[in-house]
Amino acid sequence: KMTLLLALVALVSAFGSSFQYGYNVSVINSPAPYMQDFYNRTYFNRTGQPMDGGFQTLLWSLTVSMFPLGGLFGSLMVWPMVNSCGRKGTLLINNLFSITAAILMGTSELAKTFEVIILSRVIMGIYAGLASNVVPMFLGEISPKNLRGAIGVVPQLFITIGILVAQIFGLDSILGTAEGWPILLGLTGIPSLIQLLILPFFPESPRYLLIQKGNEEQARKALQKLRGCDDVYDDIAEMHREDLSEKEGGQFSVLSLCTFRGLRWQLISIIVMMMGQQLSGVNAVFYYADRIFQSAGVDKNNIQYVTVSIGAINVVMTLLAVFIVESLGRRILLLAGFGLCCVSCAVLTLALNLQTTVSWMSYLSIVCVIIYIIGHAIGASPIPFVMITEMFLQSSRPAAFMVGGSVHWICNFTVGLVFLYMEAGLGPYCFLIFCAICLATIVYIFFVVPETKNKTFMEINRIMAKRNKVEIQDDKEELKDFHTVPGGQTGKKELSSVEL
Repeated sequence: KMTLLLALVALVSAFGSSFQYGYNVSVINSPAPYMQDFYNRTYFNRTGQPMDGGFQTLLWSLTVSMFPLGGLFGSLMVWPMVNSCGRKGTLLINNLFSITAAILMGTSELAKTFEVIILSRVIMGIYAGLASNVVPMFLGEISPKNLRGAIGVVPQLFITIGILVAQIFGLDSILGTAEGWPILLGLTGIPSLIQLLILPFFPESPRYLLIQKGNEEQARKALQKLRGCDDVYDDIAEMHREDLSEKEGGQFSVLSLCTFRGLRWQLISIIVMMMGQQLSGVNAVFYYADRIFQSAGVDKNNIQYVTVSIGAINVVMTLLAVFIVESLGRRILLLAGFGLCCVSCAVLTLALNLQTTVSWMSYLSIVCVIIYIIGHAIGASPIPFVMITEMFLQSSRPAAFMVGGSVHWICNFTVGLVFLYMEAGLGPYCFLIFCAICLATIVYIFFVVPETKNKTFMEINRIMAKRNKVEIQDDKEELKDFHTVPGGQTGKKELSSVEL
């Protein structure tokens, strides 16, 4: 059942970390003209000459693209940090990146330096790279199996809320002004401060405590707090089973994960899902949305409000995913999500091509954008991170998140870099490429990715073992004596006799 403590841990870690990832994805869209003007003025004051147009484009591209590049660096830090500092510890240390970046960005105008903004975007990216991987891992490990999907979608929900809040604060009437933008950029430090103050009072991941630290007593206490009851015997037994089956393997590094046959299909699956998530064109659709609405006759001054309403649809549909992921399962949401994206990209190509000749086509393109965002919000955005947590066991999970996170950020960076050239060369036909990527992802998921709803990590591991054509020793025999220990007191002594 959902306990108050579990709900609070999910909310504090998602608000303190995931929210800021979303906020920083979209925060520089609205104040872009004012920030570019600041770049120009600063350059002019230093050199006495106006900035060259090409140089300004380069600086702005760097401001935008340094965030996903930092995200890649952050992802590469996941494996060493979560293994040495724990899940909760990593989230707490990570806040220092965000607070540093927030102070630098907030004071950049006073200091009359635009280089600091670009540097801060790298630091903020490192923060987001760590947060986007560690929060789903932490929440997936502390959740009971029947709530793992719903709680696993919460980080994505807060990412969409972060995007929406940045869009609202960035309105011309609020902080999207020549004076307001440094405050807009600096606000990102506040959720980090809140998390730094509250998160230390919550328990660490029991799986990390028991399997990696070997501290059963602390793991039991953490579980009892999270579950709200004293009888956590089944959970502890399941962790011991996982621990036993993994004793031979030890901790996986990224290299050993990539070469280990027993996890081959899991690894391919998360790479495909992460590539599908980012290369399906979600950033391009958000980027294009303004122009699509303009061509449909929406007044230029009202476009920012339309963008906010799209952000709101994104939040509502992700919230829906939180409630339906446990009843419908992961597979259906992935297939339906990528399916909607695929169809809407195909129809959008048609609508954009015909909008000059057929009057109602511009309205059809608006419908396509909305359907695309619904598809991404229910499946393509939230579920791949849930699947990384579920398809890997404790020893390989940090390395798997490092691989999945790196693929996520490399693809994000690539789309940001390549999309403007694609659009210049192909026009509306660039959406056909996204359509093909969605279709390829659907085919892969349909044939390879199993349903993981309501299964323990060990059960999912057994399903994938068949696909990997490896033998998994069945531990039920070994743990028979362990299950009958009276009074729910498990101990290392019983386990050592089991291992014998």
